[in-house]
Amino acid sequence: MMIGASLLAGTANVIMQLAHPAVGYGVVESTVESGQIFRHPIKRTRTTLSYLVVATLGTDRERQLYRREVNRSHAPVRSGASSPVSYNAFDHDLQLWVAACLYKGVEDVHRYFGPSLTDSQATALYRYGARLGTTLQMPEELWPADRAAFDEYWNESLDRISIDDTVRQYLYDLAVLGFAPRIVRWTLGPFNRFVTTGFLPPRFREEMRLPWSDRQQRRFDRLMSVLGAVVRRLPAPLRRFPFNLVWWDVRRRIRTGRPLV
Repeated sequence: MMIGASLLAGTANVIMQLAHPAVGYGVVESTVESGQIFRHPIKRTRTTLSYLVVATLGTDRERQLYRREVNRSHAPVRSGASSPVSYNAFDHDLQLWVAACLYKGVEDVHRYFGPSLTDSQATALYRYGARLGTTLQMPEELWPADRAAFDEYWNESLDRISIDDTVRQYLYDLAVLGFAPRIVRWTLGPFNRFVTTGFLPPRFREEMRLPWSDRQQRRFDRLMSVLGAVVRRLPAPLRRFPFNLVWWDVRRRIRTGRPLV
């Protein structure tokens, strides 16, 4: 279920992904100019949303086409002699971490904006979540076998996250919409930082050095409760916007032979 309100959690999810040092430096040091959000914010956002809709809604052929283009973009993303950590965009373990963070984001979306799930529905959703990694190059067998195994993997992985000053500044600039026009930064930057901090689990807040009080948590919970009530009452096309528009654009690009990434 693609819900437009889930975009509120987007920056927090990026922070979670880049909290792994190899992923963080893979993004910060990337020489793929067209994929840099501070230079091409609209294109980068479109590419990210396109990946999510293809991974979750796409046919096998559509996923294969998208994987092929992502592979081409990822080919130069590897650490150099001066990189503080070793990384390679084709590393299956790093892809598993990214997919795990995305799946955590899916859980957040359902908790705040979607209907309650039965245990069997939650299990089905988890199994489907493997597509978030296999649409890249992650082998399906690398996805933890069940939700209990995933929780074990997640808790163990938290010991490996670390955000240094370089990556932290990059991520803070994202949180305050540093890539957006000045008027947008001034008006929406503080709000985006607030919701981003609210969506972050405590371990990631600590790494980002973002303070968070009980009072802020109550404000965040009230905000999500109100937004959730509104979202659940919206007509389906509005509830799914802009993902439905992105999905239309992806299929148009495939049909006309235009680049997907």
